[in-house]
Amino acid sequence: MKLAGSTALVTGANRGIGRHFALQLLERGAAKVYATARTPEKVDIPGAEVLPLDITDPDSVAAAASAAADVDVLINNAGVSLRQNLVLGDLEQVRREMETNVFGTLNVIRAFAPALAANGGGAVLNVLSALSWTVFDGANGYAMSKAAAWSLTNGVRVELAEQGTLVTGLVLAGTDTDMMAGIDADLNDPADVVRAALDGLADDRPEVLADDTTVQLKAALSADAGVPFQNPARAR
Repeated sequence: MKLAGSTALVTGANRGIGRHFALQLLERGAAKVYATARTPEKVDIPGAEVLPLDITDPDSVAAAASAAADVDVLINNAGVSLRQNLVLGDLEQVRREMETNVFGTLNVIRAFAPALAANGGGAVLNVLSALSWTVFDGANGYAMSKAAAWSLTNGVRVELAEQGTLVTGLVLAGTDTDMMAGIDADLNDPADVVRAALDGLADDRPEVLADDTTVQLKAALSADAGVPFQNPARAR
């Protein structure tokens, strides 16, 4: 995918990885970058065209797709992590994670797919997570949503291939953004993550593993899950 001269739209561009996507796309010569957010007044990216977009609101998504019908690169970055477990967590918060990270992303893809086709196919990049492939006690709602988003990415890649649209999944471990505030861990530099993502998009790669952690997790998917579970109630 040629990024110089492209017209890109980035969701969740007001901060973190989304802001880096918008900035680096402009640096790479994108002709236009739509920087979108639920709070567009917080977007401060010189040279970008700011649009309001709440990916969970069908009317907001439709309005953005109408205003940005010239898009040929779509970056699905917007998402939430509400740090909920599945069994004892707040179920409404877990639903919100699914609604945003899965159905919100799908809302945007469905709305922009016709424009991508009309503009030559273009590309979609979905920001995923290392938790697409593993779990973390205290954030299993988010992990479930990102596992579903990985499957969504694989599905739409097949469905959009006929119209010539590249679909790339960006998988990354912990990265230094507001979402990771308060987490004591070695974190990726978001600028490095975005640089790797855009390099992969430029090389037409279907998946970009942004760091060693995600490389190791992807390799471990084929490993034995461990000792079979023994239900103590039946161990008699």
